[in-house]
Amino acid sequence: MMVSLPHIYPLRVYYEDTDAGGIVYYANYLKFAERARSELLRSIGSGNIEVMVEFGVSFAVSSCAIKYRRPAKLDDMLEVRTGVAKIGGATMTMIQEVYRGSDRLVEMNVQMACLNKVGQPTRLPQLIRDSFSSLA
Repeated sequence: MMVSLPHIYPLRVYYEDTDAGGIVYYANYLKFAERARSELLRSIGSGNIEVMVEFGVSFAVSSCAIKYRRPAKLDDMLEVRTGVAKIGGATMTMIQEVYRGSDRLVEMNVQMACLNKVGQPTRLPQLIRDSFSSLA
């Protein structure tokens, strides 16, 4: 599926991100993706805390599929590119890709669930839905 990835989160690979072989430890790509999604939320006007306070909702990953293509290494400059593939009633599917220059290193398909204050699925607030729709 071809999806526009309009949000870009730049980051540098630090020693703490790597394994004994000097490459990014596979689970750290999940951290990079989480940071990128948090910054995406901020870029549309609300950080995670503001969303919880203003709308009474939070987001949780309900599924994630990852394809590792090439490794990133210590001191690499990377970009996590994020776009919205699908918006449902209480879910969003995001596509996230990690690049080093023009080389695509990792592809992720992440489904996010919108949860109310007691952790139950709830509909996405209209303002958030509209903001994310512009990224689809």
